[in-house]
Amino acid sequence: MQGKNILIIGASSGIGHALALTLQQQGAVLYTAGRRQPDGITSTHMHWDVTQPVGEALSQLPDVLHGLVYAPGTINLKPFQRLQPADYQNDLQVNVLGAVAAIHTSLAALKKSKGASIVLFSTVAAKLGMGLHSSVSVAKSAVEGLTKSLAAEFAPYNIRVNAVAPSLTDTPLAESQGLLGTPEKRDAANKRHPLNRVGSPEDIAMMAAYLLDDPASWITGQIIGVDGGMGSLK
Repeated sequence: MQGKNILIIGASSGIGHALALTLQQQGAVLYTAGRRQPDGITSTHMHWDVTQPVGEALSQLPDVLHGLVYAPGTINLKPFQRLQPADYQNDLQVNVLGAVAAIHTSLAALKKSKGASIVLFSTVAAKLGMGLHSSVSVAKSAVEGLTKSLAAEFAPYNIRVNAVAPSLTDTPLAESQGLLGTPEKRDAANKRHPLNRVGSPEDIAMMAAYLLDDPASWITGQIIGVDGGMGSLK
């Protein structure tokens, strides 16, 4: 990754921050975008709230971009009857339409690298039927469709597009939603996974870092589960 220009949207927390730390250690030149400058990261930071139009927010991008990672996500777990259309619209905006805007703005710079990688994030809940997940499942299923469609469309430009699909990961977002807030909840979450633990941000970040790098140059259009076995085992 030495010297490669990588844009990470959502690098201030969770998986995005873990990835930024990893790529920084590997020598990448980082560009970050989000509502907050990520702590401990040396980057060209651009302020962008992904619920708002991109406008000129990403105007400091370099002429050549080797990788784009779109890390913002939502956890909105409610029974179907308590979810309103606005909940679905918000989840689509944060997870899908923000990614579309970022890719649209970055595409010319990605094409110039003649070998770029785009990494998006889905969820195991897009593969498995999981109660209370209808809104996020709709949004992340759209991310998976976007991944495969753009992988086909961008292949002639040697731009690879893949998505990582985690299960529950120990991030500030999961903590804020109370999913791991007590020892009992954490123990129950661990036991739902065949490998008997929830994910760490580093687990997911390492897969994203691999997909950005040259050893993954023959991988595109894939939805890669990093989920402790939940998506495939019982």
